[in-house]
Amino acid sequence: MSSSTTASGPASTAEATPLSLCAREPRVPADRLVAEMVPPPRFDSVRFDTYVPDPNQPSQTDAVTVLDAFAAGLGGAHPAGGPGGTRRRWFARKPPAPTGPRGVYLDGGYGVGKTHLLASLWHATPAAPEQKAFGTFVELTNLVGALGFQQTVETLGGHRLLCIDEFELDDPGDTVLVSSLLGRLVDRGVALAATSNTLPGKLGEGRFAAADFLREIQGLSARFRPLRIDGEDYRHRGLPEAPAPYSDEAVTRAAYATEGASLDDFPGLLDHLASVHPSRYGALTEGVRAVCLTDVVPVPDQSTALRLVVLADRLYDREVPVLASGVPFDRLFGDEMLNGGYRKKYFRAISRLTALARDAKGLVTP
Repeated sequence: MSSSTTASGPASTAEATPLSLCAREPRVPADRLVAEMVPPPRFDSVRFDTYVPDPNQPSQTDAVTVLDAFAAGLGGAHPAGGPGGTRRRWFARKPPAPTGPRGVYLDGGYGVGKTHLLASLWHATPAAPEQKAFGTFVELTNLVGALGFQQTVETLGGHRLLCIDEFELDDPGDTVLVSSLLGRLVDRGVALAATSNTLPGKLGEGRFAAADFLREIQGLSARFRPLRIDGEDYRHRGLPEAPAPYSDEAVTRAAYATEGASLDDFPGLLDHLASVHPSRYGALTEGVRAVCLTDVVPVPDQSTALRLVVLADRLYDREVPVLASGVPFDRLFGDEMLNGGYRKKYFRAISRLTALARDAKGLVTP
């Protein structure tokens, strides 16, 4: 699969003062959290007909067919009644809960185009933008934290569709929270769609073993129809190797020569990420046209690694090139991490950062 979107690349100037991500402490109000629940900039223009299935992977073509039909089936009146589905007369009978899966779950490896398909589903669903929402798992949990559980139900309960990208469970408490939220939304007629690198019946396997947690996973699994999408990582299929890391001097020179670039020491940036909630990493990178990092070193621990994964996702969503010195991105995570329960997250981050490093090649002058 390949996406039709490409990074345009930042403009260069004779001299510019680079920004610093470490100097930023973004604050995101609750109303902005809701307003920004749309596909990220990289996926503004994607559609089902811009998804290019791998001819050797029939599951990719099948997924487009199923999702296109799913989107078409979301037209007409909201299942809960009325334009938003949340307003009923006090004497009206509560509508029966929908039977069977009220959602689709896109499962597959990194780089097979799951986010492209999820965003295409959002675009294809015949509803006004304010009646459909798109966000990552961490953005959804943060919305609950900002609005409260019941207000989140009221805010999203009138939607026709909720798309959740990167539905990967890191915390059993978040799992219980989101499982409860999705159950309430399904009862109100909201259709669900999600992506992950693991089938919903296997989420959390190998990470947590508490009986209550497993029960929540099983209940969540029943809400989705899984769609398996096979294939290799399109971000690197038939493309040249990413450039080797540059020197500190070359990265610094490029940062000063590129309008809107940021320049940070990698260990210092990792420390700063610990003080910023992951749901704000998008705001952290707002307006940044290239990220320049010096002294990239292997990530020291799993908590830091998971934060870096979220940052890599937000940079990739926004098509921000990444220019770096130090170790190559495929050496960011140690063998223990790459063989552990979060290995698919780490491989996705390597894939995305490598693609962004390739995009940054033009920032360096010979």
